[in-house]
Amino acid sequence: MMTPVTTRLAGLLPILCLLALAACSRGPEKAPLQVELLRSLSEKISAHLSGGKDAGQAARPPLTRAGLDEINDPYIEVTIEKNDVFAYLSRQQLRRDDSPGTVAVWRTEDNISLTLRNGVLVATRNLGNDILSSSALVEEGAGGPTRSGARRYHIRGLNNGAWQLDLLCSRRDLGADPIEIVELRYPTRHIEERCHPSQPGRGGEIVNDYWVDSRSGRVWQSRQWAGPNVGYLRIRQLTTGG
Repeated sequence: MMTPVTTRLAGLLPILCLLALAACSRGPEKAPLQVELLRSLSEKISAHLSGGKDAGQAARPPLTRAGLDEINDPYIEVTIEKNDVFAYLSRQQLRRDDSPGTVAVWRTEDNISLTLRNGVLVATRNLGNDILSSSALVEEGAGGPTRSGARRYHIRGLNNGAWQLDLLCSRRDLGADPIEIVELRYPTRHIEERCHPSQPGRGGEIVNDYWVDSRSGRVWQSRQWAGPNVGYLRIRQLTTGG
């Protein structure tokens, strides 16, 4: 039986169609290899979510940089770590507000969304027990958390209520740690953020990891907590939109 989160994530599949259409509109008459890969992936995820004979064997498509270069819009790949369900999200909004950093909203066609501030996850929608809002220890011109301090989460509870989680977080620069994302290598630094409840007597720990470009400050890859229901998300930037 599918869990509530898995049921909602079945709706992530339409994003594959958007990617395929984008590639088709720019390519030759014959569908490029990237389109075929995405179609194949859609079928595999469908089997995985429906519990069919191929469940548990859905594999990521063999993405190529040449294929991704055909897509002119920004996309991220997001994976729910606990069950390895994944999807591609497009950037729908980029804005500034009164707090430091730039806010990017990434969304699927059926309105599941993640909101990142300088690469730090600050909100989710339609994943279940969503993060309604969160502070982020960021500064202008730098990706990921830039300092230690207090973080506050507001998390959706039962009956559309919400509860507050106050944390004390410490930031550590673990040094140079280059990563590769689909045939491109980036000179990144590994930033670790460890957070503990600030209330006396409460246990537990949240550990977020960010791989931040040493030159541009962009967060190319991260592993971040997305609430008690979802657990950790692995996020990586596939395309930047030029």
